[in-house]
Amino acid sequence: MKPPVVPLVAALATVLAAALGVPGAASAATAAEQLAAYQAAAGTPAVAERGQRVFTVTHGREWSCASCHGATPTAAGKHASTGKAIQPLAPAANAERFTDPAKVEKWFRRNCNDVMGRECTAGEKADVLAWLLTLKP
Repeated sequence: MKPPVVPLVAALATVLAAALGVPGAASAATAAEQLAAYQAAAGTPAVAERGQRVFTVTHGREWSCASCHGATPTAAGKHASTGKAIQPLAPAANAERFTDPAKVEKWFRRNCNDVMGRECTAGEKADVLAWLLTLKP
């Protein structure tokens, strides 16, 4: 299923504006717009079930995303090594999640490096976000 063209263009414009440092652009995105942008970058629709696997598997390393965010990230999590509290990751449980493209990219980059030892692909990001959007508080 292809995403509608107008929301896709809006999502890409928001992400591009944020990446270029346009004032106010970083707060303009929604989780659905972020998802549309990742799907466009990947060139394929997201698959929520694949996103759940990406989130819960350790990928040959010590941690998975679930190690800190919880197996169902609708509740607060706790950093696996520091013990620092982490607000719920699922947008339904935390409306601020995935609304700032710069922050989204920053945390995907950091967390994918910790979990996978590399940056996540646009497809992996889309899959994880698609799964998170299916979760209810």
